[in-house]
Amino acid sequence: MVYYMLGAVVASLLGLLFLKISIGKKKSGVSSMEAQSTESVMERSGNGSTDTDIVIVGAGVAGAALAYTLGKVEIPSCFVGLILEKCELPYKNHGHVILADPSPILFYPISSTEIRCLVDVPGQRVPSISNGEMNHYLKTVIAPQIPPELLSAFMAAIEKGNIRTMTNRSMPATPQPTPGALLLGDAFNMRHPLTGGGMTVALSDIVVLRDLLRPLHNLNDAPALCKYLESFYTLRKPVASTINTLAGALYKVFCESSDPSRKEMRQACFDYLSLGGDFTNGPIALLSGLNPRPLSLVTHFFAVAIYGVGRLLLPFPSPKRMLIGARLISGASSIIFPIIKAEGVRDMFFPASTPAYYRASIN
Repeated sequence: MVYYMLGAVVASLLGLLFLKISIGKKKSGVSSMEAQSTESVMERSGNGSTDTDIVIVGAGVAGAALAYTLGKVEIPSCFVGLILEKCELPYKNHGHVILADPSPILFYPISSTEIRCLVDVPGQRVPSISNGEMNHYLKTVIAPQIPPELLSAFMAAIEKGNIRTMTNRSMPATPQPTPGALLLGDAFNMRHPLTGGGMTVALSDIVVLRDLLRPLHNLNDAPALCKYLESFYTLRKPVASTINTLAGALYKVFCESSDPSRKEMRQACFDYLSLGGDFTNGPIALLSGLNPRPLSLVTHFFAVAIYGVGRLLLPFPSPKRMLIGARLISGASSIIFPIIKAEGVRDMFFPASTPAYYRASIN
C-alpha cells in the first residue's frame, strides 16, 4: 500500500511537470509548439525512433493538484470515512443515502462483513481529529441521525479511531488541446462523489477514446493527432455532462437548508423517487449512465420541482404556500442552470452543431 501511494504521488508530480512544460511551450507560439511538442512527450531510442506517440494523463485523487493548473476547482465539501464492522444495512447489498443535517451520509458494503460510511461535511475544513473535535462532532451531530441498525457499529468505529478524511472536488471539463498528450480522469474533469459517477465517466471516456484511436495506424504526427482528437471533448459530453450535472444538483438538493422552499425540494425529490416506475427508473438510468441524455435529466429535475409545487398547493392553496412554490421553482432553476452553463449549453444539448463533432481526417 505504501509503495502504491508513493507511486501515485510520483506519477502525479511527473504529470504536473509534463503539463507545465507543454503549456509553457504552447505560450511561445503555435509554430514553435508544433515543432517541439513531440519532443516533450516522446522518448527516443538510440536510432532516433519514437517509443511513445501519445501520453495519457489520468491523475487520481492523490494527484488531483494537476487539475489546478487546468481550470477552476471547487471544494464544496469533505468526506469523513469510517469502516463499520459486523453490522447489516437496512436493505442488504444496497447503497444507502441518509438525508441528514447538514448534508448527506453514505453507507455501502465493501465486503461481507464491512460497510463503508462517508459523512459529508460542507466546506473546505473538517473538525480536527488530533484534538478530539472530530469524535465529538460525529458523536453529537451525526450519531443521532444514524439508523438504529448501524448505530452501535458506528460508535464502535469512532472509538476505534480509524478515521480518514478527503476533500470533494468539482471541476468542469475544460479542453486543453496539447499535441502528444490527452487528459482523462480527475486530471480533466471532477464532480461531487455523492452519486459515485467518477468511474462511470472515466470508463465512458475510455470507450470514446478507444473508438477514436482504433482506425488509426500512425500516431507519430502529434499536432495532427491533437486536431483529430478535438472531437473527443464533444463526443464525451452526453454521458459526462449528464452525470456531472446530476451529481452537483443532487448534492445541493440533499443538503439541509433553513429555506422552506429548499426543504420542500428535498422532500419532493425523496417522494418522487419513491413513486416507482419511470419516476424511479428514469433517474436511476441517469445516475448509472445508461441513459446519457441531458434533456431527460432536465425533464426529471423540473418534474421533481413541479411535483413539489403540487404537494404544496393541494388540496387548498394559500398565499404562503404559493410563495414557497414560486421560490421552489426559482431555487431549482438557480441550482441546475449554473451547472449546465459551466458544462456548456451547446456541447451538452447540441453537440452535433459543433465543428469538433465531425472528426478531422488524419493520415
